[in-house]
Amino acid sequence: MAIDVSILGLGESGVGAALLAQKLGYTMWLSDAGKVKQDYSDELTIYELPYEEGSHSEARILSSDLIVKSPGIPNSAPVVQHALAKGIPVISEIEFASRHTTAKLIAITGSNGKTTTTGLTHHILKKAGYNVGLAGNIGRSFARLVADKEHDWYVLEVSSFQLDNIDGFKPWISMVLNITPDHLDRYGYNFGAYAASKLRIRENQDSNDFFIYCPDDAGTMQHITLAKGTPRAVPFSLQQTLAEGAFVQDASIHIHTHTHKNRFVMPIQDLALQGKHNVYNSMAAGIAACIVDIRKEVLRESLTDFKNEPHRLEVVAKVSGVEFINDSKATNVNSTWYALESMERPVVWIVGGVDKGNDYAALQDLVRKRVKAIVCLGIENMRIHQAFSPLVDMIVNTGSMKEAVRMAHHLAEKDDIVLLSPACASFDLFDNYEDRGNQFKLAVRDL
Repeated sequence: MAIDVSILGLGESGVGAALLAQKLGYTMWLSDAGKVKQDYSDELTIYELPYEEGSHSEARILSSDLIVKSPGIPNSAPVVQHALAKGIPVISEIEFASRHTTAKLIAITGSNGKTTTTGLTHHILKKAGYNVGLAGNIGRSFARLVADKEHDWYVLEVSSFQLDNIDGFKPWISMVLNITPDHLDRYGYNFGAYAASKLRIRENQDSNDFFIYCPDDAGTMQHITLAKGTPRAVPFSLQQTLAEGAFVQDASIHIHTHTHKNRFVMPIQDLALQGKHNVYNSMAAGIAACIVDIRKEVLRESLTDFKNEPHRLEVVAKVSGVEFINDSKATNVNSTWYALESMERPVVWIVGGVDKGNDYAALQDLVRKRVKAIVCLGIENMRIHQAFSPLVDMIVNTGSMKEAVRMAHHLAEKDDIVLLSPACASFDLFDNYEDRGNQFKLAVRDL
């Protein structure tokens, strides 16, 4: 008997799940309470997949054997609650995809740095000649890749939202880079609940698997004792010398794992990714490479020539001696902390958007030292003014990216940096952080 699946949410995740379900021969119903973007509705039409938008036909959905839920839909949504009450399994798209591949999985999460570390890990394996796919919260959905072309390996960026609805998802290598307050509105403003969601990445792992983590990170260490799973734990640290894992000594990173007989050593100054946060990211990716047994020459070359994803400390242009940097992916305070910490010249900081319960206190010392002016970009900027007006002489409000960039350029002097690092979600004025970053780049080029 054919399995009947309902797929809720028809963005990249949902459409990818639909294509995989179609390949598996499932009957299905696709539903989005909002409007489906044109690219995805065109794709659903081409593949003759039945879907609805603007509402959920609950009776049809609740007749399914299985529900695959997009990460943007919370478990508190009424249709999800009704499905769970009826005993219908509700799983995430990464769980669905993982059930239909025999590939080895490297899964990476963290409040900050996961996109960079995922891209770098994929870059290393690809350079080493592995048949490896890149998916998850970065680029294409995991399910789409499994449906389209099987790989031997997948490197996955996974968010807490994706991990909320796993069941048997079991990576060979998992990473938790750090856990700092983010998306707390989704978790009832309970940091412990958010941390537990992140640490679910390891809950199905056993002693044949590996868990890479950072003992320097207070959020991780505060909650790790409650985490399930029994993987081999391999740490990375800037503060400790470690018998196994990765650490810094004499301005070089040192990586040693029991799977890699000889220690890997590389000067920090040779890393493609600079800044303290990127040393952490490079060490985490380097540990994974050593576990996989990538040759040292390939690892060294990969760590030297990697180019980061757009919207993450991306240098856009220099205009009249002022450097413009696009860090639109910094959607929380901790991510912006890393950006400001890596700045070595005076900063005009563009900040603001949808505040997710931000505590700006963590940024105050860095703002005092490095920021000369603040340009607010958002509908509600009161909390930014409250947090930083005692520290910065000039704080101005703007209502569009074009206005923000022009104001920042006006406030900056030669050799200053204009940094877009919003510390907030983008949905008040933009479709997503990519749209925000792209509008920033266009506005800079129009100066």
